[in-house]
Amino acid sequence: MSVFDIFKKKSSGSVAKDRLKLLLVSDRANCSPETMEMIKNDIIKVIAKYMEIDCEGLDIQITTTESEDGNGIVPALVANIPIKEVKH
Repeated sequence: MSVFDIFKKKSSGSVAKDRLKLLLVSDRANCSPETMEMIKNDIIKVIAKYMEIDCEGLDIQITTTESEDGNGIVPALVANIPIKEVKH
């Protein structure tokens, strides 16, 4: 996979689904969809330097979890990034 594979043409249904997910995630994180897209792209770029990943199976979400010190609920970034191969 090259960095340019990220920009392959997707079906309109797939694009609409991605946009809806992005809106829901950004709403939970209380940040703009543009910021969420920049975070996602940065994560992809960094990981792609070291591993070949499956961008179609990529799933990045912001959710909430209990803080480690027990002081309440905090946001958490959850990334499911299928790895095809580790680069050497």
